[in-house]
Amino acid sequence: MEILVASSIAVLTACGIYLVLRSHTFPVILGISLLSYAVNIFLFASGRLVQHLPPILNKYGEGSYTDPLPQALVLTAIVISFGMTALVVMIALGAFLSSDEDRIDMNESPETGDSS
Repeated sequence: MEILVASSIAVLTACGIYLVLRSHTFPVILGISLLSYAVNIFLFASGRLVQHLPPILNKYGEGSYTDPLPQALVLTAIVISFGMTALVVMIALGAFLSSDEDRIDMNESPETGDSS
């Protein structure tokens, strides 16, 4: 099970980095989302991958349990990444509607002829 989780983290990270390096805004947004999913799975896996164990100690303090802190961190990160993704999508949509293209270009602009 650890190999499956580790390989899924690797695939999500590789796809996220590939999309972040694209020259259009919407693939970059999807790449950032994939990277946040990879980090969430990594945080979740840091709390030990076990099944059918409670996230709290029992009455006598014996037995094993699952660490609840990574689960709480992942839930918080999901909410924050959803809000930030919505914000970035709206900013990118506004930029697309104002310039009629979604290309990220750091070089000279062909319309004005000036360089940044």
